[in-house]
Amino acid sequence: MTLRPRQFDLIAFDWDGTLFDSTQIITRCIQLAVVDVGGAKPSDEAASYVIGMALMPALAHAAPDVPEAKYPLLNERYRHHYVQHKDDIALFDGVLPMLDALRARHHWLTVATGKSRRGLNEALHSSELKGVFDGSRTADETAGKPHPRMLHELMREFGVEPEQTLMIGDTTHDLQMALNAGCASVGVSYGAHAHDQFEPLKPRYVAHSVGALHDWLLTHA
Repeated sequence: MTLRPRQFDLIAFDWDGTLFDSTQIITRCIQLAVVDVGGAKPSDEAASYVIGMALMPALAHAAPDVPEAKYPLLNERYRHHYVQHKDDIALFDGVLPMLDALRARHHWLTVATGKSRRGLNEALHSSELKGVFDGSRTADETAGKPHPRMLHELMREFGVEPEQTLMIGDTTHDLQMALNAGCASVGVSYGAHAHDQFEPLKPRYVAHSVGALHDWLLTHA
């Protein structure tokens, strides 16, 4: 325990738009899926707003004119389009050095994401990410954001308190989840949501690049 970091033992990262440069592709796939099932194409803003939420609530929110009976087809069409582009998605530059530096300081690193377990596992099985994360929660195995259950479960798993936990994400859903769980948060402005929406959710910091996030974590985490 003498090697534990001075403030946050557990750091939870959102995935898409925070670590993975996937916002534009996900937005486009949502739009294509909605049109495929006969709905009106959502705007870029409406489609990107739902990134980070559990898949079906996200699709329903982005396509209010699509009847519930078509949700399974909407889900299927989203996955169809996403699979066509998943190999085009990569980690943001600088993410791996940042994670390596945090691991060297003995933080527990986890993922709290709106992705499915299957989708996250596919990403985590890449050679560059093996062994990087100590734990994870996905929206299909617990409550979706902004419900705090993901963070509560991770905190129980590692035996830490809210004041020892930091959530990092690119959406208001991430920061609201942290607030609901009693945890500190950091927002990143290079993902799905405009950072001018973050202030009411009281993040400790808003990073405008991975490099800035890295520097802040090494100084303040």
